[in-house]
Amino acid sequence: MSTETYLDGRRAVVTGGGSGIGAACAAALAARGAHVVVADRDAEAAKRVAADVDGEAWVVDLADTAALDDLTLDADVLVNNAGIQRVSPIEEFDPEAFRLIQRIMLEAPFLLIRAALPAMYARGWGRVVNLSSVHGLVASPFKSAYVAAKHGLEGLSKVTALEGGPHGVTSNCVNPGYVRTPLVEKQIADQARVHGIDESEVLEKVLLTESAIKRLTEPAEVGELVAWLAGPSARMVTGASWTVDGGWSAR
Repeated sequence: MSTETYLDGRRAVVTGGGSGIGAACAAALAARGAHVVVADRDAEAAKRVAADVDGEAWVVDLADTAALDDLTLDADVLVNNAGIQRVSPIEEFDPEAFRLIQRIMLEAPFLLIRAALPAMYARGWGRVVNLSSVHGLVASPFKSAYVAAKHGLEGLSKVTALEGGPHGVTSNCVNPGYVRTPLVEKQIADQARVHGIDESEVLEKVLLTESAIKRLTEPAEVGELVAWLAGPSARMVTGASWTVDGGWSAR
């Protein structure tokens, strides 16, 4: 089997796959031969990306975690990517928004991993890739819910690695800095407000200030790393956090 099709016959589930990093992951995995299930609450976006990668759409609202309690998930590769963001000081942070972020970005990944592991164990092979963030390793002000969820995801990923290792299942985090996605673009007005600067200054003075490489990461760059982690060269790679942050976390 060539390296280009090392996922032939494998089934990959990508959450938040309707746009941004998720869509890039879907494309990269499909290019390696995987049949990709594009999971997103936006039905049209999921169907569009699924059509692009010759996969299938799964319309699901990951905020409704109770609906995932009894889920059985047939996946060789699970990419937990779905996420949202809120930017606000702690004392002004809406409690329900905090809870929502934990549900989507920590509870849902736990429940999806829980649903996928039995089939992975039965086959003796599985890959869990959790889209964390540089904020899974360090913190920034005004992002208490996001940082808390990503730090929790890091721990969940490591436990999955320890439990899954004897069964042929690896689990890793991918930790981008700011990526050129709708999620980042939507932050610009909020970042300008909390930092007291103009929106035109946000990229230079907030988003890229800690990065040694002064540009946004492209979604495809993240997708390629995810695909590598699912491949044969990464068989001994587990319980790790892979930064794609332009040097941010080197500080």
